[in-house]
Amino acid sequence: MASAEDLIKAVRNGSLSAVRAALDAGAPVDLNDGQGTPGLPLGIACFMGHAKIVRELLERGAKVNLPDNREPISPLAMAIRGGHTGVVRLLVELGAEVPPDMPTGLSAQELIAAQWQAYRAGKREAPPSSASGEVQEIEEIVMPKAFGIDTTTLNADMVRAAREMEEKRKKEKK
Repeated sequence: MASAEDLIKAVRNGSLSAVRAALDAGAPVDLNDGQGTPGLPLGIACFMGHAKIVRELLERGAKVNLPDNREPISPLAMAIRGGHTGVVRLLVELGAEVPPDMPTGLSAQELIAAQWQAYRAGKREAPPSSASGEVQEIEEIVMPKAFGIDTTTLNADMVRAAREMEEKRKKEKK
């Protein structure tokens, strides 16, 4: 049987195979930190930017959300503090709830796209909504081949829409 120390060592070293081996040997996925809060391996993986290990821990039952994700020990907060926007995006895609006005390091467009991924994967109950509670309308465009298509116009439209939504939220808060 693998010990908790084996799992922590594997996570810190960034060794996905060692993490899998420790979990397969019986190491608990939700170890408590020094304060008694579960999720130490996931928090370390998020802080260090080990996206593959984050995904593995979540697939094995680690909790993506704390009751309040503003807590400094939440997986989301750990990834943000570590400066790993790729891990932040992954956490949101896997169901992490982002508290309002929490700086994630992602653009509004990236955050909305990650939230829609979570919704489509069944990790989120409702699609992303604005501060007023209305569901944002996002058109999904499936293009098997993008050769010859001016994606600059599409990108400009998405950026403009994201900025308008952000301005609308700010006005509603005042």
